[in-house]
Amino acid sequence: MTETPSAPDLAIRRGCPYGEPDGNAELREEGPVTRVRLGSGKEAWAVWTHAAARELLLSDAFSVDRKQPDFPALVPYNADVGFRASIGEMDAPEHGAARRAINGEFTQRRVDTMRADMQKVVDELIDAMLDGPKPADLVPALALPVPTTLICDLLGVPDADRDTFRDRSSTMIDLFTPPQERMAAIGALLGYIDQLVTGKEENPSDDLIGRRVLKAREDGDGTDHQSLVELALTLLVAGFESTANQISLSIAALLQHPDQLELLRREPERWPAAVEELLRYCSILNPVSYRVVKEDVTIAGVAMSRGEGVVALGTAVNRDPEVFADPDRLDVTRTDGRHLSFGYGAHMCIGQHMARTELQIVFETLFRRVPGLRLAVPAEELSFKDEAAAYGLNSLPVTW
Repeated sequence: MTETPSAPDLAIRRGCPYGEPDGNAELREEGPVTRVRLGSGKEAWAVWTHAAARELLLSDAFSVDRKQPDFPALVPYNADVGFRASIGEMDAPEHGAARRAINGEFTQRRVDTMRADMQKVVDELIDAMLDGPKPADLVPALALPVPTTLICDLLGVPDADRDTFRDRSSTMIDLFTPPQERMAAIGALLGYIDQLVTGKEENPSDDLIGRRVLKAREDGDGTDHQSLVELALTLLVAGFESTANQISLSIAALLQHPDQLELLRREPERWPAAVEELLRYCSILNPVSYRVVKEDVTIAGVAMSRGEGVVALGTAVNRDPEVFADPDRLDVTRTDGRHLSFGYGAHMCIGQHMARTELQIVFETLFRRVPGLRLAVPAEELSFKDEAAAYGLNSLPVTW
């Protein structure tokens, strides 16, 4: 009997910190959708092109439920983590109802009301950095505390507990955290949030949880205590880790592209467009989405069968030469194409307006207030998170 050759391994370690993992470019040349073997040992379909990824993310033929046995995990993990699916792991119709319940918390209008508070947080952190020793590490000095502070403000988490949240959340989402440690971190977070929600049920405050408590009572919509605990945990983790990594990686990229940074200093009105280009260029999430086939379907001319896993690869789809001219170049004036770093379709990131606003404020303020900012070590000595779900920097030493 002739053995069927196994699919090639999908790489997750990047050679260039801003590009595709080594070896994946060759796989992409085989077609818009190909078979690959993941680090978990499972085989899945890899989606390499922008058009195929949009087709995938708009289709109702796929599930995002991580508890399905064929879910395309990058590494082995325990799907039974002790709580129900988060919004990002729900299929219709549950997903639509859960998303509608909190959509109002993340509209551009509400985010605009938070802009002054965001600016205050960023200015205070930069003040502290400038008053401290040189060189400074921008990861703990700025990249982590900005989103941590803002999401904790949104949820009403006391200041004294925020470092603990950051540490436990980072442990939980690291791709290679041992299962026992991951479960311990999840259990500790759930235990604390359970107490937090209980307090807000007894005395609702003006924050997302408190408002959800009052709204559920007013509407009688069936929102229960456990749902609020799980919602808070999901928003806490999603709300700071990805943004923190995007901040650190983007700053490093700009410091290594002084021509682009100088343009932004001369023309600060370009920062909103620059944020979009940095989201594309850095592509911190890879894959940008995971799916399981619910019913036989064809994507980009490739037939997929029920139960098969599918991953859309962010570093590939955001550098598709059919959509982005000279895709490996950082160009803050770029107007071609739209990146998929926030996903697409029904599961597009609910916090995208908040993230964009945070990034614009951080970058514009930092480079305006610290014009002499530069790396304190050679670029090749920077330490990257090769084994994290959200790619970024372990540290970013800078001076000025």
